[in-house]
Amino acid sequence: MSKMMAEQHRQNPSRRYAQAIENLGHELGVSLTEGLAEEEATRRFSVHGPNELPEPPPLSPWKILAGQFTSLIVWVLIGAAIVSGLLGEWIDTGAILAIVVLNGCLGFFQEYRAEQSLMALKTLAVTHARVIREGAKLIVPSRELVSGDLIEVEAGDHIPADARLIHAAALRTQEAALTGESTPVEKNAETLPESDLPLADQRNILFLGTTVTGGKGLALVVATGLKTELGRIATLMTTVPVEPTPLQRRLEEFGHVLLLLSLGIVAVVFALGLWRGEPVFDMFLTAVSLAVAAIPEGLPAIVTTTLALGVMRMVKRHALIRRLPAVETLGAATVICTDKTGTLTKNEMTVVHLYLDGLVYDVTGEGYAPEGGIVGGDTSAGGLRDLLMCALLCNGASLKKVKGNWTVVGDPTEGALLVVAGKAGMRKDDLDRMHPLVEEIPFDSERKMMTMVRRSHGVIMAYVKGAPDILLSQCTNYAAAEGETRQLTDVIRTAIISANQQFARQALRVVALAQRRLDPEPSAFHAQEIEEQLVFIGLAAMKDPLRQEAKAAVGLCRQAGIETVMITGDHKETALAIAREAGFPSGPMQALSGVELNALNDAELAERIRDISVYARVSAEHKLRIVKAWRAQGAVVAMTGDGVNDAPAVREADIGIAMGMTGTDVTKEASDMVVTDDNFASIAAAVEEGRSIYDNIRKAVHYLLSCNLSEVLVMLGSTLMGWPLPLLPIHILWINLVTDGFPALALAVDPKAPDVMKRPPRDPRDRLLSRERFLAVCLQGAMMAASTLAVFGVSLLVLKDEVPFARTMTFTTLVLMQLLHAFSCRHERYSLFQIGLMTNRALLGAVVFSALLQAGILLNPWGMEIFKVVPLRAEEWWLMVGFGVAPFVAMELWKAWGRRGDCK
Repeated sequence: MSKMMAEQHRQNPSRRYAQAIENLGHELGVSLTEGLAEEEATRRFSVHGPNELPEPPPLSPWKILAGQFTSLIVWVLIGAAIVSGLLGEWIDTGAILAIVVLNGCLGFFQEYRAEQSLMALKTLAVTHARVIREGAKLIVPSRELVSGDLIEVEAGDHIPADARLIHAAALRTQEAALTGESTPVEKNAETLPESDLPLADQRNILFLGTTVTGGKGLALVVATGLKTELGRIATLMTTVPVEPTPLQRRLEEFGHVLLLLSLGIVAVVFALGLWRGEPVFDMFLTAVSLAVAAIPEGLPAIVTTTLALGVMRMVKRHALIRRLPAVETLGAATVICTDKTGTLTKNEMTVVHLYLDGLVYDVTGEGYAPEGGIVGGDTSAGGLRDLLMCALLCNGASLKKVKGNWTVVGDPTEGALLVVAGKAGMRKDDLDRMHPLVEEIPFDSERKMMTMVRRSHGVIMAYVKGAPDILLSQCTNYAAAEGETRQLTDVIRTAIISANQQFARQALRVVALAQRRLDPEPSAFHAQEIEEQLVFIGLAAMKDPLRQEAKAAVGLCRQAGIETVMITGDHKETALAIAREAGFPSGPMQALSGVELNALNDAELAERIRDISVYARVSAEHKLRIVKAWRAQGAVVAMTGDGVNDAPAVREADIGIAMGMTGTDVTKEASDMVVTDDNFASIAAAVEEGRSIYDNIRKAVHYLLSCNLSEVLVMLGSTLMGWPLPLLPIHILWINLVTDGFPALALAVDPKAPDVMKRPPRDPRDRLLSRERFLAVCLQGAMMAASTLAVFGVSLLVLKDEVPFARTMTFTTLVLMQLLHAFSCRHERYSLFQIGLMTNRALLGAVVFSALLQAGILLNPWGMEIFKVVPLRAEEWWLMVGFGVAPFVAMELWKAWGRRGDCK
């Protein structure tokens, strides 16, 4: 075998499971007993590099900060500041730049804190590995492993690279993080058929990033670094572009419209002024004033602050937002693709039924906490006590409480047996001391049994557990409920088989338990001699239980018009059982396996995508393909997950959601949001917050646009009528940033509507303002402009006031009018008196505070000088109040007119 062929194999390691191990060793140029020579290992390391996944450089604070200034609307504001500076209006320039910097800082600090909380990257790689080179056993850093190395693994080890098994003794690995398989996988060294097997069925391959839960093995490294399955997933993540959220797209479109409108208005007014013979400088100043009036300077800061406040509320509801715009995207979600293991379920195997002598006992309590009990059973004596003792005495796992949480060290199935015995008050440590271990015959895939031989009160006892059909065939007697041993008749055997089949139809994992007294004590302990003539005790049926909150959360999402799709690496029957329990549509035609998915082309998948609610035995590519298929149909997709295999799909989705407690660091890095309590219900709560936040952003945009439109129409109307400027640029800037800004921020915390989760998701293609709301903006802006121009005209033409006096009246009237308008914007249909003045105390406070600021300008000499205003006489206030309140009253009457049919 030439070195070239070996190199080619190392570059293309597909279907390693189907090659005979001798041929594979020959192709890799390695002895399966001696391993590689050190010189060859060094050469391969220099060619292929270290066995590690390249980490992306951390996002620098400067890049996060720069990202806050990429929006078009922010650049429009910067442009306005530059023009104001060129005109010598330094106060205007400073005010605009201050709001731009404030907006940037708000966004920066929120995103920087989120990034700092998730700085740990890819902790799945191990530090050292046991390797055989030149016939000697060495411990080397795992990053120095190369294809062709021989490695030894045993219980508790992390797998350091992808490797093909040479020998396996009762070897089991936990692959949930990679494949989604919730229970440990039995591994063996047998060559598998050539068919296209999913990762979960490649039983002779060990995968980087998984762990060994039991047994030992010798394996040949066939892939390292990016060529491993984990590395391939990391590569998939780099090919997924980060796309803008719906809100970012809407705001960008909004910025373009504002820019075009501003330029159009400026051009028209400037041309009209020049046509009338006005001085060029005066018209330029007027044009700048109009541009300032058209641009809602406070909008970027208000949107950022609204999202930041939403983030703070979400943290209280166990959701950490890593990217601010993701808050709003949640509200637009139309599909949630959720992983099963650890997301809908607890990822803690739990015994739910015990079978003994024709009786089925229900077990209460879920997870690894030994809380609950065995319904209707006496565990102090008889067969039930023997069953639980066997579950403890034939068990290699341990149950520990770490930081208030119960965890299992070892095989989850054995952990479930520890817990059910713990619910009866029995502890493994106590029984281990009373029944010391003599010999262990480990589980293997051929026997499908495990035996522990113990010395019990001077007698040698064998305690056995295994697959029910295999173990039952080795039994000649059974334990009755009273505890006595009886002959195992065909009738009893049939009843046991029937019970096992009934549990299997419920997608439960079933373990059989038996025992045997060894008398006389054998001189050697061989499985074929010990595991026969057994006394059958009973069955333990277990499952990975559904989270208590999951079913209600799935129902809430359905009520909100959101499709919920389960994607898992588990078997189809198991997935369908959980789907039925959680309330998913779960008929046979609504589920697909990974193999069935492979048989569909993209067009066929597009036809069926809306009918499929359960996907089983899927790979990382399948998950990515499902998310892409939904997005191709215009859906806004949220993808939840915890395993490494979820990461590419999490990144591809519009909103990626990682689990904080069980989630891998790779998935967290790919996500937009991390659910800190791993509770699916927290996702539904986050969707609710997202919808409420978007509603409030629309209220703020409605308020700001109608106010800005009134300012533009005031400036445009006075120009067309040949009047002096009714407002100076500093007046408009003050209104936009201060007197409008605080009420707009208060609208951002308006209480959520009671029907927020009872309406369908909004179409992501919808504009920020609907046609009806846009017409309302135009009407309200026109009404406020008409009232303001009326005040200016009366003051200028009727009262014969000087221009500074008329400007002061116009300035104050517009401020009063816009503060009252904030209350009208709380709801499109219901009046302030129906909603309640005190239901948003922040808005009431903001209006009062802004009014006091305006009064301060009018009464303070320093303010009068900066803003070029003059003191007003008391009698003029009646005129301003009358015209200032008129638009608010008109809008409330318009709402009442719209509701006139409600009482019919």
